[in-house]
Amino acid sequence: MAQAIALLQVDPEGLGGLWLRARAGPVRDAVMAALGGFGQRLHPAMDDATLLGGTDLAATLAEGRLVTRAGLLCGDRFTLVMAERCPPGLAAKLAQRLDQGGAAVLALDEAAESAEGLLPALSDRLGLFLDLDGLIWSDLPALAPDPARIEAARARLGGIDTSAAFAPLAGAAAMLGIGSARAVLFALAAARAAAALRGGDAVEESDLQLAAALVLAHRGLPPPEAQESTEAPPPPDPGPQAEDPGDVPETLDIPEELLVEAALSALPPGLMLRLQTQRSQRAAKAGSGAGALRKALTRGRPLPSRPGLPGGGARIDLIATLRQAAPWQPLRRKQTGRRLTILPGDIRLRRYQDRTDRVVIFVVDASGSLAMTRLGEAKGAVERLLADAYVTRDHVALVAFRGTGAELLLPPTKSLVQTKRRLAGLPGGGGTPLAAGLKLALETAGRARGAGLSPAVAVLTDGKANVTLSGAPGRAQAMEESLAMARALHAAGVPALLINAGLLPQPQLMELSRAMGADLVSLPRADDRALAGALGLALEQAGARQ
Repeated sequence: MAQAIALLQVDPEGLGGLWLRARAGPVRDAVMAALGGFGQRLHPAMDDATLLGGTDLAATLAEGRLVTRAGLLCGDRFTLVMAERCPPGLAAKLAQRLDQGGAAVLALDEAAESAEGLLPALSDRLGLFLDLDGLIWSDLPALAPDPARIEAARARLGGIDTSAAFAPLAGAAAMLGIGSARAVLFALAAARAAAALRGGDAVEESDLQLAAALVLAHRGLPPPEAQESTEAPPPPDPGPQAEDPGDVPETLDIPEELLVEAALSALPPGLMLRLQTQRSQRAAKAGSGAGALRKALTRGRPLPSRPGLPGGGARIDLIATLRQAAPWQPLRRKQTGRRLTILPGDIRLRRYQDRTDRVVIFVVDASGSLAMTRLGEAKGAVERLLADAYVTRDHVALVAFRGTGAELLLPPTKSLVQTKRRLAGLPGGGGTPLAAGLKLALETAGRARGAGLSPAVAVLTDGKANVTLSGAPGRAQAMEESLAMARALHAAGVPALLINAGLLPQPQLMELSRAMGADLVSLPRADDRALAGALGLALEQAGARQ
């Protein structure tokens, strides 16, 4: 930890900054104190005028001439608080500022869940990473580096020889599954700063190990099980020795596996897997507990205002309107003699981005084939998901099919108690009218969408359809009708998930999932907890793709 702080102070521009994953508390305060303040503090809710600058409206109106002000991003050091909530727009602006060079960002990530965290646009541009989870203040070493040592290292930085360090770092990055070229360049900068701190003239093995631990470790994929070779590699053929090596650069003779081990040993157990899970779930998390994005006139996250005339519920953005009109006031004052003239083309309207509420429609197979095997586990999985839906304030609806048809046991509701009561009293037995269940789910989704909700469908079945829409028996026709209903769901744009709740895999389920455009989860031996976990993750991803 102290080494990362020292490296950042020696070469902040070369390293891009630090991704600090920690909750607010004494440990993080100690790290911040050791950094000695890191430039301008940024908040995820800051608007473009504050970040990028522009017209100073108050000064312009007061002085009668155009007055501009610089934005916060004109600086070179930034501390981004609540970085886990950073919107994509701000991340793009910070990424652009970092790409211009001469800047560094300290991102304070307070993520509480694995699906939260820094956006890839930022995490890829911050060289260093520290995770303070589990540390207590009494365990911290002395963090503040010696200022004289930092100044001496900065003076020595430009003369460090790094020609032999690139190849080992690039090889280690490849073994860790890192696809970004920035990671190797950041590791090279970290090794150079470490050599400067050490007082050396060239990068050595210890510098490379430190760089791998601080820069490469958190970017890598979880490593597969090591496969030991039973056959020793043949000795290299020395061949004729050249008298003059020419311009071939010398590389450090360090096994890449050693740098990989150094990187892995620097991470707490399981952190690499959690970070990889965070990368895969970050986009899906935006759809968890909420429906589709939509433009709104009165509430939601503010968007940049747009030109237009008021009407239909739209409201004027007074500040943006005055900012648009301010540069033209001296000319208009000469023409009209009025102190302030607003023309229709100056008017800007407020815009917001809102999310619709989501409704998860559970379609449960209560037929005899499932009742004899896994209906109890299916009920348990739905109950767990109901509890998650209650936490995220989702609506839920319950459709059951058995015998000769399907029934809407519960229309969209947020009542957890009522839904559990209906689910617990669901009997099992009879045929499998899968087509009727899918048809009723489609109708329920249409009504929910008409009420302003964003529907998603989760179908739990063993796929053994044997009852047609008319209630007559017949496996072939029942399966054809089920595929037709699945295609109708897909055409309606309803995100869906199909889970095999039977004991054995059913080939027709794969065909059904393709027709529905849904993920197929097959957990033949899982309990209700595993079913709920797989189902919840797949529904989040389906909602994000909507």
